[in-house]
Amino acid sequence: MARPDLHDRIAALRKLRVAQDRVRVRRAVGRRDGVRVEVDGRWLVECCGNDYLGLSQQFQVTNALAEAAAREGAGAGASPLAGGYHAAHAALERDVADWLEAPAALLFGNGFLANLAVQQALLGEEGDVCVQDRLNHASLMDASRLAGCRLRRYPHGDAEGAIRQLRNVPDGAALLATDGVFGMDGDVAPLRALALVARVQKALFYVADGHGVGVRGPAGRGSVAEARLTVEDVPLQLINLDKALGGYGALVVGDAALIQHLAETTRPYSHSTALPPALARASSEAIRHARRDDWRRERLAGLIDRFRTKAAAAGLDLLRSDTPIQPVLCGADAQAVAWSAALEAAGYWVKPIRPPTVPEGTARLRVTLTALHTPEDIDGLVEALARTRAPQLQEAAGVA
Repeated sequence: MARPDLHDRIAALRKLRVAQDRVRVRRAVGRRDGVRVEVDGRWLVECCGNDYLGLSQQFQVTNALAEAAAREGAGAGASPLAGGYHAAHAALERDVADWLEAPAALLFGNGFLANLAVQQALLGEEGDVCVQDRLNHASLMDASRLAGCRLRRYPHGDAEGAIRQLRNVPDGAALLATDGVFGMDGDVAPLRALALVARVQKALFYVADGHGVGVRGPAGRGSVAEARLTVEDVPLQLINLDKALGGYGALVVGDAALIQHLAETTRPYSHSTALPPALARASSEAIRHARRDDWRRERLAGLIDRFRTKAAAAGLDLLRSDTPIQPVLCGADAQAVAWSAALEAAGYWVKPIRPPTVPEGTARLRVTLTALHTPEDIDGLVEALARTRAPQLQEAAGVA
């Protein structure tokens, strides 16, 4: 038997990525100061992160991190069920449950682990199915495959497509899963329609709202609260700490019996070292600011509106989004890479997003905005985008 040589395989795959302009390169950030980052010795305006409320560097949040690290150390020391569950973790779970008006919450190291835990814990029998939006985060898709359940996908944002998929799999337990805000398009799922689908089809509705919590809804409670849905409608939702809250980690929030089952049975929880207590303390402080600081959301909403108004006037091709995620469509992969490089030369750091992260032919610049940006940042970014796009328009019009 002749086995394939893995080095030959990966060399061929990399050659293909080079040919398709799909090589991904890590760039080290040397220093950060608000939305300014030093990359390769040059200061740039960052427009590619997820720190939507500007809390990752807020002085009370960073002070909480430093003080807790001095008291409790750099790590938790063990998995939650083996002695690594600290008072800081319990406090953070209570804070999040109280904020989202849910009975209980369970802290995980990150969203990938949390999504896997939910599906492994709930969909373990033959015939079980997870029905998902086609543009869900990759971790939700991978979780279905790793859990061993059937995965069925419906067209993006199509509640009727979701009900068709559920009807096609009448036996077995069912989970209907969607992102709240989609990370690459920036649009919001039709949560009320999907909640009705789940109720009619007796499927458990799970919303991963990493990009919504902190930014949307009353007191920043997210897309589920914005849609006026309760725990009865959405028994479980995912809350990320690494986006609007500026930290690291994730929580599954919702029905108390389901949360208890996750805590007692899931391997991603019981076989992973708990989050460092200092990070949990910092996240609790960030939540305090996210709940009360409506001015951050108001400022962010104003900047989003400013960007969209000026981008439309400049003829930029935007997707429909009123969230901090503002994709600028480029089409070809090479075009996205070239535009990103041109923006960096102008002083703006915007990353190109290419397949397979997004569908073929929809390469884009994923512009993300934060409450720390200024109107001048927005104006300069749009002007740089317009200058970058101008040669392409001239070429399309046949101008030499």
